[in-house]
Amino acid sequence: MGIRSFAVDLLPAALQQMSARVAAARPTERTEATTFAALTDKLGYLGKAEVRQVREAFKFADEAHLGQFRASGEPYITHPIAVAGLCADWKLDVQAIMAALMHDAMEDCGVTKPELIERFGAPTAELVDGLTKLDKLRFSTREESQAESFRKMLLAMARDVRVILVKLADRLHNMRTVHAIAADRRSRIARETLDIYAPIAHRLGLNQIYRELQELSFAQIYPWRHGALAKAVARSRGTRRDIVERVQKEVEKSFAAAKLKVQVSGREKTVYSIFRKMREKHGSFANVSDLFGFRIVVAQLSDCYLALGILHQLYKPVPGRFKDYIAIPKANGYQSLHTTLVSPLGTAVEFQIRTEPMNAVAESGIAAHWMYKSKRSGGSSKNGGDDAQHLGANWLQSLIDIQDDTRDAAEFLEHVKIDLFPEAVYVFTPMSRILALPRGATPVDFAYAIHSDVGDHCVAAVVNGEAVALRTELKSGDVVEITTAPGAKPNPSWLNFARTGRARSKIRHHLKNMEHEESRALGERLLAQGLRGEGLLMPSSDPNDEPATALWQQLTRWSGNRTRSDLMIDIGLGRKIASIVAKRLARVMAERGAVRPDAVTLSRLHFGTDAADEAAATHGLVTIDGSEGASIQLASCCRPIPGDAIVGYLGRGEGLTVHTAECAVGKRLFERDRERWLPVEWAEQPLRPFETAIHVLVQNGKGVLAQVAAAVSGAEADITHLDMGDERAAESAELRLLLSVRDRQHLADVLRTLKRARSVLRVARVKS
Repeated sequence: MGIRSFAVDLLPAALQQMSARVAAARPTERTEATTFAALTDKLGYLGKAEVRQVREAFKFADEAHLGQFRASGEPYITHPIAVAGLCADWKLDVQAIMAALMHDAMEDCGVTKPELIERFGAPTAELVDGLTKLDKLRFSTREESQAESFRKMLLAMARDVRVILVKLADRLHNMRTVHAIAADRRSRIARETLDIYAPIAHRLGLNQIYRELQELSFAQIYPWRHGALAKAVARSRGTRRDIVERVQKEVEKSFAAAKLKVQVSGREKTVYSIFRKMREKHGSFANVSDLFGFRIVVAQLSDCYLALGILHQLYKPVPGRFKDYIAIPKANGYQSLHTTLVSPLGTAVEFQIRTEPMNAVAESGIAAHWMYKSKRSGGSSKNGGDDAQHLGANWLQSLIDIQDDTRDAAEFLEHVKIDLFPEAVYVFTPMSRILALPRGATPVDFAYAIHSDVGDHCVAAVVNGEAVALRTELKSGDVVEITTAPGAKPNPSWLNFARTGRARSKIRHHLKNMEHEESRALGERLLAQGLRGEGLLMPSSDPNDEPATALWQQLTRWSGNRTRSDLMIDIGLGRKIASIVAKRLARVMAERGAVRPDAVTLSRLHFGTDAADEAAATHGLVTIDGSEGASIQLASCCRPIPGDAIVGYLGRGEGLTVHTAECAVGKRLFERDRERWLPVEWAEQPLRPFETAIHVLVQNGKGVLAQVAAAVSGAEADITHLDMGDERAAESAELRLLLSVRDRQHLADVLRTLKRARSVLRVARVKS
């Protein structure tokens, strides 16, 4: 069931049409244009030569789709004609109209890109190519294929926004006719539309398309809820008719008395927006008060604020419900004054006040550029056209930035979804520059919005003159200042609260690079150690050393890696065993006649006596000093600390994991996979404290936790985590603590101090 219009003067024509489509009318009533004549009626803004080009594209598409039918039984060509008709409503140029007619030709009919270039030119062929899904045979799953196709389309959109306009027209017509396909496919397509295409339409300011896509998707995903709410809306219209007519008459009378020429039109919330508001407020339909509102369109900018004053004199405004989107436009370029007033019967009524250009941008967004261009015979309007042309430019550029940092298609799609936010907060830099960020954004998102270098080196933030944590959520009107440090790096924990796709992609990109660099360095050390076991030294990595370069090329061909660096990363991550690679390298070196170093040189490298030799001596050893990153991890099962005897396990793709020599988990791994174990040792001067686990049995009583915390603090250690389990109160309880200590000696001091506490019965380290 859908919404039926309650007053022609209250609902815009577009919303009436949308409601009729959602009402699941018979297929024959929803059939779009079936002949080219229906399309030519919409092409009056094009020249005669351009219309001839469109006709040629139609003939080409008609021949390509000959014999193909849609699920509804209609000839397939009806779909491209309908898509082209929607693009013509936006007054898109001839290349976009031709691309709309041929948008499925490459994907479904085997037409090639060179063929399109020869017939219709490179620009049109590029548009069609950007709309074509990738070959599904390349991918193992539909999700992978879908993500990669989205990435291709979005990057094509970043180069030419007409790609997404045609794609949205394509999706809109598919959703209008989705009733003809199987129920499971309907639900999947509707969910995809609601998650991806509707937010993209909103992000580009295409609000009419945005609302209709939402409404059509909601009707397919939740048909029962949509039907129930549509009935409730229809029933409530009768009770509101009198108040709507009274408010409209009083408003028009007030503007006439003030001699201000305006257009007053009514608007009604869509069923989906009512459903979303009910879900957000956890309320019923009866709690949704602002089901209808009015739009006031004025002649010029100054009249917007004059109209606002007239309305506020007529009805009392609701405090805190005024928003000036003219002074501070939304992220998608939307401009309007919003105010909520109390009607004569006490109900809340929202008014939106804007100029004609603002209204065109509000409804058509980035497509308004072509509409204005057409109206002004090739010139853009100073009061709207130029602005419309640049709508979404920053977001489109951010797609390129995210792509540069993200090679995985699914991850790229995740970042794009994050950036398709429906609401925004507006914050200020210290220099009064305004930035629009998604709701829930933090100073980290702000830093990356300023510049990637600011984000990478961010260490602290000041909001409204007060220091705040980097995870603090920003609010509209906040003035944010970021403190940076040259040596600072992104923290992995930032991913837990970073909100924008740009920030998340930059953080992940930096962490991946850091992990690869650490893995490469570890791989170098492990291979050098393995070669020394073969009585050889590591060949030079200097690209100008031709014999060494040829040696590495032969080894990488054997290993399947593209470069020497990739091979070292694989060794460092445990994907390849250093000893096996060393044996192969030794064989290649022998074939090439490499001379083995004498025993004295090898001994000096292993047991250096002076400063230079000492540096060389550590080259092949794996030492743990606390500065390790993702490539070397301390096992969470035994939590080794300096002073423990330790061993290293080179997991497959996981890097090096360090266990204590007596760890039961480590011993089982050793029995199963001995060749992956490596000798490791602690550095003489570790750079940081290390975590270890202890069990503390305490006698229940008042202030027990305080006594334990005081004892740990008195021993100069820190509690990083405490777990009391789910046990009910008894005479005794077991606490599980994670402590940050310097080494075994420091841990022994902590345990002795805890044992002296009055309420502690027993304390011991967790060894595995």
